[in-house]
Amino acid sequence: MRAAEYVRMSTEHQKYSTENQSDAIRRYAEQRRMEIVRTYEDSGRSGLNIDGRAGLQSLLADVRSGSADFSVILVYDISRWGRFQDSDEPAAYEYACRAAGVRVAYCAEQFENDGSIGSDVQKVVKRRMAAEYSRELSVKVFIGQSRLIGLGYRQGGSPGFGLRRQLIDEKGIPKGELARKQHKSIQTDRVVLVPGPPEEVGIVRGIYDDFVRREMSEADIAARLNRRGILTDLGRLWTRGTVHQILINEKYIGNNVWNRGSFKLKQRRVRNTPDLWVRSDGAFQPIVERHLFEAAEKIIHARSQRLSDDQLLQALRALLASKGWLSGLIIDEAPEAPSSSAYQSRFGSLLRAYQLIGYSPERDYRYLEINRSLRHLHPDVVAEVIDGIERAGGQVSRDSLSDLLLINDEFTVSVAVVRCRETPSGSMRWMIRLDRSLFPDVTIAVRMNRGNTAARDYLILPTIDMENAVMRVAEYNGISLDAYMFDSLEPLFEMAGRVSLKEVA
Repeated sequence: MRAAEYVRMSTEHQKYSTENQSDAIRRYAEQRRMEIVRTYEDSGRSGLNIDGRAGLQSLLADVRSGSADFSVILVYDISRWGRFQDSDEPAAYEYACRAAGVRVAYCAEQFENDGSIGSDVQKVVKRRMAAEYSRELSVKVFIGQSRLIGLGYRQGGSPGFGLRRQLIDEKGIPKGELARKQHKSIQTDRVVLVPGPPEEVGIVRGIYDDFVRREMSEADIAARLNRRGILTDLGRLWTRGTVHQILINEKYIGNNVWNRGSFKLKQRRVRNTPDLWVRSDGAFQPIVERHLFEAAEKIIHARSQRLSDDQLLQALRALLASKGWLSGLIIDEAPEAPSSSAYQSRFGSLLRAYQLIGYSPERDYRYLEINRSLRHLHPDVVAEVIDGIERAGGQVSRDSLSDLLLINDEFTVSVAVVRCRETPSGSMRWMIRLDRSLFPDVTIAVRMNRGNTAARDYLILPTIDMENAVMRVAEYNGISLDAYMFDSLEPLFEMAGRVSLKEVA
């Protein structure tokens, strides 16, 4: 009997987890005279949902398409299939396999998955136990993180312009600065925020001075910084919104604030009310004087207080009419509208303000956080492209204003991170906008996965072959488009690589 194995580990610290699972699965297969012909693996992936689990997605796709060359799937136990919070979800995936003529066997469980009443009852119980384990762990992790916040330690996130992350040991002795994308590797180590380079600290203080003492607007401050050639901590131009975020973030006066938003058990992102925030005042060395921060806070608050509720909502309606849709970023970048924080303060949340003007963006509101995370992801993707091309022997120059890449002085590349949208039927769709103003030779469209947590695949699109500026893309689109689809960026790197004539010879 031909079989496929599926193995999953939830974190990179479980170094031998997949190997141990595979050993047990192979012993099970040998005892039953099965031949393992295919392995599907998800390393370092949470089992809470299917998003980001390329191995399981690939397995299900092979089974559903009829291309699977095996009749049984071997999984170590129920929890490796997943710790789904809705026990019907793993059952649905198992049923889809069974309906296609491929059964699922759990090798380490004390029952045979044979469809009997006893096995079905045990599966339901085990699935609930697997889900409950994640819920209990989530509560323990939250309590632990809350305690560390109270002690003044940083829990994730970029430090922000003018600040840096410093690694300290269990005794509080500094061990060094953590660069971007670096993380602590020793469990007892902790991270705190410290002032960054003096020139950055001076710029942050200058922003507060300009806003409070010189009465400059956020937009004017951003324009002034851009004229001076100063970039944000992400290497991008300043905007009204990025200046506004510096003016309202308490970390600049040394306060450690956490749990403004939640994404528990990878379900739905929510913005928490201030009474749910976890905070430790005076945890870090401040780089802005408290009286300046409070003065800026009063100005921002008074700016919206001068407007009645009707005036605030009218400004929001006007912005919706001009833009066609709304988000926190759009509101913060609009010079004629109050900031998004003003609407949150007045109406309790942005969503409540949207409801009052009759605006319903989508059936859920995860896109508000998704769009923000994708904007943060874009510089990382551009850096990945540059690094891959340079490793292949190519040369890259980058336009700091447009992020357009010039490869080997021969062709230009634009990078777009494309959000995945789910239709009511569960299908995935992507809307790719080609930047005709820049007219790059090639556009790299990074299609995100169903949960918008990781790249699903890449479309490497030559502009000369693309007729439309906006492309609505499905999972499968026919050879005319799917021919440009790749699992990685290696084809681009190979195209941009250069080899010396001597090496070729």
